[in-house]
Amino acid sequence: MASSSRATVAAAAGLTLLGGAAFVSAPTGRAGNLRATVSAATPAFAPVSGPEASSVASMAVASAAVATCFASRKAAANAKHQLVALSAFENELGVQAPVGFWDPAGFAADGSTENFARRRQTELKHGRISMLATMGYITPEITGKFPGYLSPSAGLKFADVPNGLAAISKVPAAGWGQILAYMAFCEVSQDQSAGTPAAAGDFGFKVLTASDPEAKKTKLAAELANGRLAMMAIIGMFFQDGLTGSAWGDWANYTASPLRAFENELGVQAPVGFWDPAGFTADGSTENFARRRQTELKHGRISMLATMGYITPEITGKLPGYLSPSAGLKFADVPNGLAAISKVPAAGWGQILAYMAFCEVSQDQSAGTPAAAGDFGFKVLTASDPEAKKTKLAAELANGRLAMMAIIGMFFQDGLTGSAWGDWANYTASPLRATSQ
Repeated sequence: MASSSRATVAAAAGLTLLGGAAFVSAPTGRAGNLRATVSAATPAFAPVSGPEASSVASMAVASAAVATCFASRKAAANAKHQLVALSAFENELGVQAPVGFWDPAGFAADGSTENFARRRQTELKHGRISMLATMGYITPEITGKFPGYLSPSAGLKFADVPNGLAAISKVPAAGWGQILAYMAFCEVSQDQSAGTPAAAGDFGFKVLTASDPEAKKTKLAAELANGRLAMMAIIGMFFQDGLTGSAWGDWANYTASPLRAFENELGVQAPVGFWDPAGFTADGSTENFARRRQTELKHGRISMLATMGYITPEITGKLPGYLSPSAGLKFADVPNGLAAISKVPAAGWGQILAYMAFCEVSQDQSAGTPAAAGDFGFKVLTASDPEAKKTKLAAELANGRLAMMAIIGMFFQDGLTGSAWGDWANYTASPLRATSQ
């Protein structure tokens, strides 16, 4: 498109310069003209008329025609190039159930096979390193450590090296040198440029391969899946190790944590217990915790209503009659999901915003008030028994958290496919589907 635009601009400029000469009269030579000051001694354009004007006009038309032809050919070439470049990735190795081709960040949206191959190469490397690292965490815990010395000169035994992140400070400098040298050897021992076997992850290590193509494909897919799992696992181990001193994350080991101030709060539920990977509560501030809990409750309640608003019309149908009699808009005319945004009349948005404002200002929600804790006097789903009430409030938090995830997923699938249920078959225009031509 950029090349086509430049050619079109060139055509317009040629037409302007050539055709415009037929209508330019000689300047007066008066000083102070804001366009251009031309001295009397400078030859000026003379008015063009008669056969000369026709010649100039013909040249202009010819120039425009040539430039337009050039623009069309460039646009066609670009379109053809784009069609060739956009290759379908949904049948590539690693596209597995239940998510299929999953690229929420849109990295593959440009359809570039070169970029896809480069990212696949990186994914393979990271996955393999993560599998080794994960096994490096697990194996010493199960089988024990090597006998003897890691560094006889330093008197350092293998048994003296702790497992996990704590080992970093124990490995001697010569050991790190050996590790880095082996990494460098792996990188430079084979040509890994685009299109080579090594770029596709084949370094000639044939122990785990297969001669049968289908069996080999299954093993390669398993390698990708295990590598992805290992990347998540090793990051989790690093986090738990840094937090508790153990890759297995025994919470009892971390007695000094300020997070313990909140581990008995409502919403701390099995199996994860108190879960704050971002460390928002690391300062131990009860005021900040109460403010975030208030926000979590609001977002959870809105998300539960929004999720049911997506699901209910699909199951029960829509209300009869008119949403806006003055606009002749029926409830049945309003599509489900994001497409409804453009259908709701301005007065409807006004009512929605007015109700939101009422909910915000109708009660005092300052710190320490019942409303700040989520109690707006709506007692339908509460209980007089304290334990039953606590269970219901915990269920509300859990359902709200689930609904926040659910509604974001629905928004994404709706925007991608036109349906909150995310039928991939509905998204025929995706560049990810484009096939080479």
